[in-house]
Amino acid sequence: MDDPKPKPKAARKPSAAPPKPKAPKAPRKPRPKRPAASAEADTRSEALLEELEHRLDAIIGDHKLEPAVAPPPTPPPPTPPPPPDSTTVFDTARDMLTSDFYLRRWGRLAMRSRSEEVDDFGYDPTYDKRIKPFFDFLYERYFRVECRGISNVPRHGRCMLVANHSGTIPFDGPMLKTAVKREQPSVGRDVRWLAEDFVFHFPFLGSFESRIGAVRACQENAERLLRQEALVAVFPEGTKGIGKLFRDRYKLQRFGRGGFIRLALRTQTPIVPVAIVGAEETNPMLFRVESFSKLLGVPYVPVTPTFPLLGPLGLMPAPTKWKIVFGEPLDLGDYGPESENDEMLVSRLAETVRQSIQGLLDAAVRERKSVLFG
Repeated sequence: MDDPKPKPKAARKPSAAPPKPKAPKAPRKPRPKRPAASAEADTRSEALLEELEHRLDAIIGDHKLEPAVAPPPTPPPPTPPPPPDSTTVFDTARDMLTSDFYLRRWGRLAMRSRSEEVDDFGYDPTYDKRIKPFFDFLYERYFRVECRGISNVPRHGRCMLVANHSGTIPFDGPMLKTAVKREQPSVGRDVRWLAEDFVFHFPFLGSFESRIGAVRACQENAERLLRQEALVAVFPEGTKGIGKLFRDRYKLQRFGRGGFIRLALRTQTPIVPVAIVGAEETNPMLFRVESFSKLLGVPYVPVTPTFPLLGPLGLMPAPTKWKIVFGEPLDLGDYGPESENDEMLVSRLAETVRQSIQGLLDAAVRERKSVLFG
């Protein structure tokens, strides 16, 4: 058998580019050996750090086991008193000019003159007793009040005194109270009269009126008093009564919408008409200024022969002679409380009371011969 012929070897392909020769590596520098002293210092610092860590761990562990209790606050050291010579006259004057000084002083004086018990409306029996001689002087000596028909006022139980509102400075309420108190001494009933709302906006006048027996005029206050069997005086004319000019004196104004009649029907209260003569001449009002009345908090600014010409002294009332006449009582027992919703009945009863008071006024004015001497 013939041997096969050997195959020829394939020729090698030439490479694209010959390999670059590698750069020889730089010889590595030997690391310098630390001296023995530096190694010992590192060992000591590591040991010190470990010891500090152990101490911190122990301290933290003790605080976790025992809660920390805050020590009580130490009181501030007492302020030493100033030497006696350090207080000057200016310091005393500055203290007296501060409002706190007067509030403390007036507060002490007010508490000395107040009763232990004051009712819901501010009436103070102790203060009323102290001020009583002043109103007795006005009643007996200054206005020389003549009272008629006091027997028509019931001696007990609820009652409503319906009067004309007269006088630029309304003294009619206190004088009506003084008349009942003096003319019925054995009974000693207190009259609580309803005063206009603007009176209570004045700092001194409002509290003074409340302490002697005045009550802010509204249906709720009047009903509460009548439910307590009180003797209540109302002035249905309101501010229109005290705001009449001198030429319209003793002419009753409109009685509103008959609110006092509704109140009397709802509470089953008898009504006694009252006429007050003499108050219209105490401060005869010639004109009435209303342009800046809201700024002063009053319904009007009166112009009389003496005010504002003489300033506050011009508001002093003239010593006219007064007459207070109590008419026949009007019993509303025939009408039930539900009658207050009857508009026709309320208007008719209000006009009946108005005509009764106007008749008493006309008769008393005709009888007198002089404004000053009656």
